[in-house]
Amino acid sequence: MVTMTARRRTDPRIWAAAGVPWLIAYGALQAYWALGHRPAELSPVGEDLVLVSGWGMAGLCAAGAMVLAGLAAAPGGGGARRPLLAAAWGSCAAMVASGALLLLDVIGAILPGLGIEFFPLGALSRVACVGGGALIGLAALAYQRGTRAACAECGRPAGARGPLERTPAWAYAAAYAAVAGCAVRVAAQLVVGLDENPLASGASALVFEIGFLLGGSLLPLALVHAWGRVWPRWIPGLAGRAVPRRLVLWPGAAISAGLVVYFGLMLLQMISERLQGRNPFPPSGGLDLPEAFFWFAVPGYLAWGIGMAVAAAAYARLTRDGCARCGR
Repeated sequence: MVTMTARRRTDPRIWAAAGVPWLIAYGALQAYWALGHRPAELSPVGEDLVLVSGWGMAGLCAAGAMVLAGLAAAPGGGGARRPLLAAAWGSCAAMVASGALLLLDVIGAILPGLGIEFFPLGALSRVACVGGGALIGLAALAYQRGTRAACAECGRPAGARGPLERTPAWAYAAAYAAVAGCAVRVAAQLVVGLDENPLASGASALVFEIGFLLGGSLLPLALVHAWGRVWPRWIPGLAGRAVPRRLVLWPGAAISAGLVVYFGLMLLQMISERLQGRNPFPPSGGLDLPEAFFWFAVPGYLAWGIGMAVAAAAYARLTRDGCARCGR
């Protein structure tokens, strides 16, 4: 068995030391709120979380803390490795998904004039929820890396794929699917009319719309085309230089993750509501959009997120340095 060097390995106990008290404190807050002390408004939908909340979240935090303790206490893996990792990644996914409304918090905080109401206490709750899930995920990742056969130089497992030599066809398809998803969302808005929009007008709306269009067109294409890796010749002072990897990869990964989690959950909720014979989005707040609008817009957002996530994965492999020792 090839093991990683200490330089490449992160001890899961580091993340457990931070995560256990974090989860206990957040779980206690959720239990306190569940006892009848929950503030009246924590988000546009009232609740602070969308998947698991209240006593359910308190229980999930307790389970996550126990999983972290298990990861810290069993550094060698053994028979408990797979159950621990399954519990850890499941807890991580549930907590991150429960804080999906954090996407609106970020937009509302960055662009306060956009008309998206910002709920400070609810936002802090969602940060704590997503942060707790992230700590579990980091601990699971460190544990996973420390208990598997891997290259001593780069830490990649024996079955890992090496860097890509060129952008594959599936990455192009994914990137253009992301652009198509964004286009479907824009087309749905044009059909119902630009005035049928909950966002306020003004400078914030203009910034949002520019970012929206760039994030749905330029960014996915930058992940697969050469000008996303090398500045094109028509850019003064930068032509021919390498594009910083993080400048393209990090926004692509972050935006795609937010879109997939938020609109993936929204689509599931829409399906559930429709199966029960209810309109998933009844008129509210003076906004009366046809239900068909959402059945185009939400899947469009989801296709945008999934396509960009796949393209970002290809970009990550294409732009990383291969290991001199194992070639991966």
